[in-house]
Amino acid sequence: MTRSEPSAVQADPASLDTRALLSSARDGDRAAFASLVRLHQSSVFSIGLRMLGRRDAAEDLAQDVFLQLYRKLDSIESLEHLGFWLRRVAANLAIDWLRRSAWSAQPLNDDSPEPPAPEPDEDPLMTRALSGLLGELAPAARAVMVLRYQEDRDVAEIAASLDMPVNTVKSHIKRSLTALRGKMIGARLVSAEDMP
Repeated sequence: MTRSEPSAVQADPASLDTRALLSSARDGDRAAFASLVRLHQSSVFSIGLRMLGRRDAAEDLAQDVFLQLYRKLDSIESLEHLGFWLRRVAANLAIDWLRRSAWSAQPLNDDSPEPPAPEPDEDPLMTRALSGLLGELAPAARAVMVLRYQEDRDVAEIAASLDMPVNTVKSHIKRSLTALRGKMIGARLVSAEDMP
């Protein structure tokens, strides 16, 4: 397939037909690819930040994810596949990074950007504390928890994204919740009576 010259896609990406963007990007339209990146960059960055705990690391991870996307764009079948593919690559790159290095995720500190704004009924201090505790989990368990509770993905999708059996995902969730409850009680963030 020959790549065409970039066309002038100037409209706001949110107002464009994203299916047309995907098709144009596959045909080599760099502006369409840039629009796809803008549509998905916050989700990819969020996974990186929550997994790695550092803005610079999350930015590097997002850049790697979108570079891989550019190389593999012809294999993306649909918009649904694109979202799934991006989450899968982001989570697996973060896991690989954590496993390869002695460096581990750091809890978000005062220099780190805030994760997405908490819901109106959430306590921002509790959200920050949970972020720090999440950083203490093993890489695969951390990925499961980020995808389940922060990206709101179901167990089957997490299993497919991380290429692990559904029962393994469920086991990671159960063990991680137990560990997080214990750490929250130990850190006196909550009392045992407050925990379900």
